[in-house]
Amino acid sequence: MKESSEDTSTASRPTRLYTGGERPFDPEDLVMASGRDVTPERVEAAKRLMEEKGSAAVERYLP
Repeated sequence: MKESSEDTSTASRPTRLYTGGERPFDPEDLVMASGRDVTPERVEAAKRLMEEKGSAAVERYLP
């Protein structure tokens, strides 16, 4: 059976990896990078951490 272009797996596509603060991120991204569920309290804490640490806040979780 021949695969259509829609049937190809993502394994055949190049993977783009990004590190730390090289791209813009928002508080929700920071919460998700920490492996936690996004809640209003955690988003607020992430906002405060971002204000204090800048891009270093996400670099804690991403290489």
